[in-house]
Amino acid sequence: MSEGTATTTDLDVRLEKHRVELTGYCYRMLGSSFEAEDAVQDTMVRAWRSFDKFEGRSSIRSWLYRIATNVCLDMLNAGNRRARPMDLSGPSPLAQAALTPRPDNTWLEPVPDARVLPAISDPAEAAVAKESVRLAFMAALQQLPPKQRAVLILREVLAWKASEVAELLGTTVASVNSALQRARATLADREGDPGAVSDPLDEEQKKLLERYVAAFEGYDMTALTALLHEDAIMTMPPFDLWLRGPGDITGFMTTLGASCAGSRLLPVSVNGLPGFAHYKPDPEKGGFSAWAIQALEISDGRITGFHCFLDTARWFPLFGLPLQLEAEAH
Repeated sequence: MSEGTATTTDLDVRLEKHRVELTGYCYRMLGSSFEAEDAVQDTMVRAWRSFDKFEGRSSIRSWLYRIATNVCLDMLNAGNRRARPMDLSGPSPLAQAALTPRPDNTWLEPVPDARVLPAISDPAEAAVAKESVRLAFMAALQQLPPKQRAVLILREVLAWKASEVAELLGTTVASVNSALQRARATLADREGDPGAVSDPLDEEQKKLLERYVAAFEGYDMTALTALLHEDAIMTMPPFDLWLRGPGDITGFMTTLGASCAGSRLLPVSVNGLPGFAHYKPDPEKGGFSAWAIQALEISDGRITGFHCFLDTARWFPLFGLPLQLEAEAH
């Protein structure tokens, strides 16, 4: 069967098999897991409607990427750049810590690995894909103008040829190469330490996470301090507050965050990083209530980033997690 004579069922199957990688692409472009899913849905609808005009001069995959790129560029014309708290202000001293929320569309959003990382048999390719959705890289991407962002993702993450990207964007190879050079320069200036998370986790990292779970669930601040890098950062979107250093982090946890004592952590894979679904004790209902999705950045045997996404009504269903745990569930 030729590209242009697909049956309805056949077309559904052929479009659907690209959904995860397209979601990953749109997520890198937009910085929002929900907007990415909307963009992919829009892409699929547009592909459906215009399939009779698809002449098969390119593959369905590259045609879908062209549509998805246009959808994302249209969405980004609004000018919103997703950010992390560290991108917007300096750290707050513990004595001045205040929980001030900002609107949802301010923040770089977390995403479950399974929604944006297709199964890749090549370990090196899989590692690049994971690294390219980590929070530090995603935050750096958000600093790029939209077309530079598209060029960098297509060339560096998805390994498209310059000629393929030029055709997709309707521009020249020279223009693509120039955009890539500028994007790389911006990222070199802005990207922080991405950490050194192995894929899969090595034994030392597994032990570090086991110790972290024991320290957090036991609310043992001495043990937790030993696991945190001296410049460790804690963030809590939608609040713009962020803290630096074990003293302020553990100080916050024993004051404003004291109700998290006795919590439970369940492992999740988030943004190519080790993470946990954090449930805290629920004195009214009993058991434990969803509180945050945590994403941990690790470097040199210590935790360098401790990022807590608190909008549980949005994040827990996205990760396929219940909003309540029974008292004995662990």
